[in-house]
Amino acid sequence: MDKRIPNLAEAVAGIPDGATVMIGGFGGSGAPIELIHALIDRYLATGSPRDLTVINNNAGNGHVGIAAMIEQGMVRKMVCSFPRSADPRVFTEKYLAGEIELELVPQGTLAERIRAGGAGIPAFYTPTSYGTDLARGKPVAEFDGRPYVQERWLKADVALIKAELGDHYGNLTYRMAARNFSPLMAMAAARTIAQVTRAVAPGGIDPEHVVTPGIFVSGIVEVANPAQEEALNRADAAYPPVRPQEVQA
Repeated sequence: MDKRIPNLAEAVAGIPDGATVMIGGFGGSGAPIELIHALIDRYLATGSPRDLTVINNNAGNGHVGIAAMIEQGMVRKMVCSFPRSADPRVFTEKYLAGEIELELVPQGTLAERIRAGGAGIPAFYTPTSYGTDLARGKPVAEFDGRPYVQERWLKADVALIKAELGDHYGNLTYRMAARNFSPLMAMAAARTIAQVTRAVAPGGIDPEHVVTPGIFVSGIVEVANPAQEEALNRADAAYPPVRPQEVQA
């Protein structure tokens, strides 16, 4: 029952090539930067994992986090709502070069598709996207005189999320807006790894305050002073510190 993982490298060790990976975060809020960078470290050391499908609200910013994964060539496909956010240059360049696929999903639909995956609901109907290119090829049905588009659930092999507190059983709480997609992703993934700012003993979290029950969490790893994506980008940070094009130069 003790779900503590001693370090970040071990936390991401079992993610295979071709995996579908949900990554929590709404912009930088709740983004598990340290888990993402540990996954990059593993890729640079071993060449794996590659050909990943990443599900997130956006396609990364600057040269850290998800953008850094894309820059390293680890990601085959992005499923997201905002491929163009504050600084999407890495994704944009890869996409225009035909080196990465994009599945664009309206934000509310994205959240509901993930929720449906966790709840065991294979499909649902929504009016969002009706009459647009995003609905092309999808079943449409009419309810109470209004057309609705059928959307399929989203599930993942692994979810990487960030929480505030986690106990040894994997019960989690979140810090304010950092909660965002993470509870849904924890339910929709076959395996969920959470980096937590503080690991506490069983009983250290009031049961009434638990947001994600430990049954949905495979392991926790403590990261006491997590990085914030926006702060890294303001400092013009990159991960790894030397970018691929600089090595070639």
